[in-house]
Amino acid sequence: MLTQNISFSKYGIKKNYFKTKIFVKKNLKKYSKDKFFQSLSNKYIYSFSKKKILKYKKFNNFNIIGMGGSSLGIEAIYNFLSFKIKKKFYFYNNIDSNKFLEKKKIKTLNIIISKSGNTLETISNFNILNNKKNNLFISEKSNNYLKKLANNLKCEILEHRNYIGGRYSVLSEVGMLPSILMGLKEEKFKNFDNLIKNAKFIDGLIDSVSSTIFYIKNKKFNSIILNYDERSEELFKWYQQLIAESLGKKSKGLLPMVSTMPKDNHSLMQLYLDGPKNSFYTFFDVIEKKSPKINNSLILNSHNYLKNKNLLDIKTAQKKATQNVFKNKKIPFRSFNVLNRSENSLGEIFTFFMLETILLGHALKVNPFDQPSVELIKTETNKILKKN
Repeated sequence: MLTQNISFSKYGIKKNYFKTKIFVKKNLKKYSKDKFFQSLSNKYIYSFSKKKILKYKKFNNFNIIGMGGSSLGIEAIYNFLSFKIKKKFYFYNNIDSNKFLEKKKIKTLNIIISKSGNTLETISNFNILNNKKNNLFISEKSNNYLKKLANNLKCEILEHRNYIGGRYSVLSEVGMLPSILMGLKEEKFKNFDNLIKNAKFIDGLIDSVSSTIFYIKNKKFNSIILNYDERSEELFKWYQQLIAESLGKKSKGLLPMVSTMPKDNHSLMQLYLDGPKNSFYTFFDVIEKKSPKINNSLILNSHNYLKNKNLLDIKTAQKKATQNVFKNKKIPFRSFNVLNRSENSLGEIFTFFMLETILLGHALKVNPFDQPSVELIKTETNKILKKN
């Protein structure tokens, strides 16, 4: 068990476990006092008060307008916990003309998020939505475009703390304010103080960091997520950005890829099993309590073993079979099973992956918090637009 909400197991080679154990514990002790890590904790003080945002709870429809870390974590929360959420959230997180062809004539609150306040796609999408009222901005304290725009529109603007990077912001104002408006309990996401005292959680981090470093040194650069939970697709889009943007520097890093299971048994699995040995894998699933049952009357005698089964039984059998074949072929993997779909479990997953990524960055001697090369494309895009 990683926590009471998540079971964790790992198959593969342990290397430098004790060396990594010292490294992880030393750095976690140091991190726990850092301002950024306070945002993972219930000790963190938001740039808004719950009383102040009561007026926004009257809305039933919300547009989230942001790119990357300003949107992915919110969408992960919305989809993972959709069974708890009665309100509708729409996401404008790319340049997609088709999204604007059908204008919604319903009362909607726009939440516009950009740490820098100058994100081109966010500025453009909000402009096309053309809504001068019912807007809430989240941006850092600087004389940026969104701050000027919010002032012109006389809209409220909340502070995006400058020491919290976009891809690490899901448990700060960026993710927690929308969570409150979804009707979720934001305090249940934030378990950092307990998790860093949890020996099993720390052991899971140590296992994952030590194994990943070993795989990278042995030229396994593909981190493939075998995702058996459809409601977690957006969670792993968030994870992709976290890993790729944090570690992809100085010719180092990992390529995170998400595979939808068991569907991809019929498309990509042949490559995973018999293709190049440059990947390691993460099985991820959420154990549901309810699942549609097989209609026994429609089952032919040749398939009697399906009788009295449900879809969860079939999916679980496929997952176990895949893990057995991986073991037989000595393909390394780890496995997460979420036992309880809740704010607590999702917060624990967010925290685990963020801590793991930061520790990997330090182990690889890269800065896990910047993204210098992405800025080159932003600068070049602005040059092109100004010329034309």
